[in-house]
Amino acid sequence: MKKVITIAGSNSQKSINKNLLTYVSHLLKNTEVISIDLNDFVLPIYGVDYETENGIPTAVKRLDELLDAADGFIISLAEHNGSYAAVFKNTIDWLSRVNMKIWREKPMLLMATSPGDRGGATVLKSAKTYFPYLGGSIIADFSLPNFYDNFLENGISDTELKEELSQKILLFEQQLNNKFNN
Repeated sequence: MKKVITIAGSNSQKSINKNLLTYVSHLLKNTEVISIDLNDFVLPIYGVDYETENGIPTAVKRLDELLDAADGFIISLAEHNGSYAAVFKNTIDWLSRVNMKIWREKPMLLMATSPGDRGGATVLKSAKTYFPYLGGSIIADFSLPNFYDNFLENGISDTELKEELSQKILLFEQQLNNKFNN
């Protein structure tokens, strides 16, 4: 069975990006979903001096092993001041010290949401530029604006946005199946 890792780029216990990931996880077919909570991988702030003195933290090595076992990734990024949340940026900085190709050229669906009109569009644009450098094979991306207006308890309420996400998930699953079956 295909394994997809989901990561919310946030350490908030009430992360709207985690809510979006949970919703999307239930839409995937014939897939084992492994949800990674960055709170389970507490890391020191990356610094070359820290790495030289202490080496790579065990939590980074464990996370790297999980990423290696995945067939694909779905990541929903929180946007803090137009960029990645500090916890996410720190995590990818550490992971790049183990394997620069963090995402291992595996299929990836990138998402972002926010309470505002742009739905995390700035951080999503940044990730679409940066992640290929880190081995990201971005199949599709999706931005959900105005989270509290467009997402209810049972999922996305806006018909057009729901259909757009369904199409993006379909593209991701097709690529995931092609990669998995080869």
